[in-house]
Amino acid sequence: QVELMESGGGSVQAGGSVRLSCDASKYTRSFYCMGWFRQVPGKEREGLAAIDSDSSPRYTDSVKGRSTISLDTAKKIMYLQIESLKPEDTAMYYCAVVGTRVGCSLEGPRARVFWNNGYWGRGTQVSVSS
Repeated sequence: QVELMESGGGSVQAGGSVRLSCDASKYTRSFYCMGWFRQVPGKEREGLAAIDSDSSPRYTDSVKGRSTISLDTAKKIMYLQIESLKPEDTAMYYCAVVGTRVGCSLEGPRARVFWNNGYWGRGTQVSVSS
C-alpha cells in the first residue's frame, strides 16, 4: 500500500499564501501523474493542478494564475503554492498519484476514473479567514 502524506495546511488570512507538500517518496514507479485536489463537506472533489513525471504542469481555472505546482522528481515530493487566498479556498486539500502519464488530466469525462485508480493521501486542511 502506497502512502502519500500532505502537509503545509493551516489557518491563513485572506490575501495570504500557502505552500502545500505531498510526499510520495514511497511510490516506486518511474512514470506517473500527481495531482492536487480539494473538497469541502457536501461538495464534490475539485481538481486543482497536476504534474507528470516529466514535470509538465496542468491547472484548472480554480487556481490558474495564482498557483504554481512543482515536483522534486528525485524525492518524489510535489508542491502547490497558492497565492492571493480567498475564504472560498477553505477546504481539505488532497494529493494523489497515478502510475501513468497517459490521461494525466484534471478535466473531461475520464478524469474521475483516472484519479480513482490512484493512491491518495489523507489531506491537509487549509482555512482562509477574511
